[in-house]
Amino acid sequence: MVRIWMNHWFSTAYNIVNLIKQDDPEFFVIGSNENVGSPIRTVCDEWYHEPTLKDDTYVDYCVEFCREHHVDVFLPRRGMLDISKHIQRFASIGTKVMVDDYSLISVLNHKNEAYELFKKEGIGIVPEYRMVTTTEQFCRGYSELKEQYKQVCFKFVKDEGGKSFRLIDNSRTGYATLFKKQTTRMTYDAAVAALSEKETFPPIMLMPYLPNEEISVDCLKTNSGIIMIPRVKGATRVEAIRYNPDILATCQRFFERIPLEMPCNIQFKYLEGIPYMLEVNTRMSGGVQMACLGSGINIPNIAVNKLLGIDKHWTNNYEEKQVSHIEIPVVI
Repeated sequence: MVRIWMNHWFSTAYNIVNLIKQDDPEFFVIGSNENVGSPIRTVCDEWYHEPTLKDDTYVDYCVEFCREHHVDVFLPRRGMLDISKHIQRFASIGTKVMVDDYSLISVLNHKNEAYELFKKEGIGIVPEYRMVTTTEQFCRGYSELKEQYKQVCFKFVKDEGGKSFRLIDNSRTGYATLFKKQTTRMTYDAAVAALSEKETFPPIMLMPYLPNEEISVDCLKTNSGIIMIPRVKGATRVEAIRYNPDILATCQRFFERIPLEMPCNIQFKYLEGIPYMLEVNTRMSGGVQMACLGSGINIPNIAVNKLLGIDKHWTNNYEEKQVSHIEIPVVI
């Protein structure tokens, strides 16, 4: 029996657990979370409540957890960067960790450094951007970008899930705003007023707003080739599996230059027919189950087996499909 631990993940990891066990029902999944009511617990074989710890203290907790619970494979999401620094500590107790080398993922998890790496290695096209930490820099960067692009957006560099993303929109006033979602839009004056409350703030990336299709590519390098499943995301719950040659070529180039061995997610957005490379998430995405269903390729299960030294067979017929998801109630 292979004992697999998933620490604090987002709630859609419910689907990742099911996919891991789908083709290997003997896999034993241990889950833990700071949220005692996480729905993930309903599909795990064992469940634990995580303490609130940070940095190396959390790494110590993870090492001890793996030792105490005889964990064979550890899939970290929380504390991933810190855990990757101490990969040998886990190896010494016989635990394989689904995380790439710190020297790689530390760069990819910092947008500014990642963009510079992509440009240096000739990987795709990245948007023009400005890094700012003061209101004065923000105003100057916005002015420079606005001369070339219709709209400008920004978000903090250290962000997950786009929580801090804001589109600068000065046109939305009056009665029409009552029917629009407001949380991701703010006026330039409101942004300046908010940022002016701090003399300096954590790095923010200013860039042109890319309003066209968003592509999320779930990837995994294997001995049989690179799994690349692009999902076209939209405003609804319907996503399209579409194998655009430009997107696939950029992903192929990425893996030729950046030797990631673990699952990752590469994101693009289009502007005037050009696919801009936005970021690389060095973990499985929250929507990986959509890619797996649409392609028939079980990325989570293949990835776990790869860590165990087992090369699972997969094929992709590159058939374009539409995939959707629905919410279902779960008793916790």
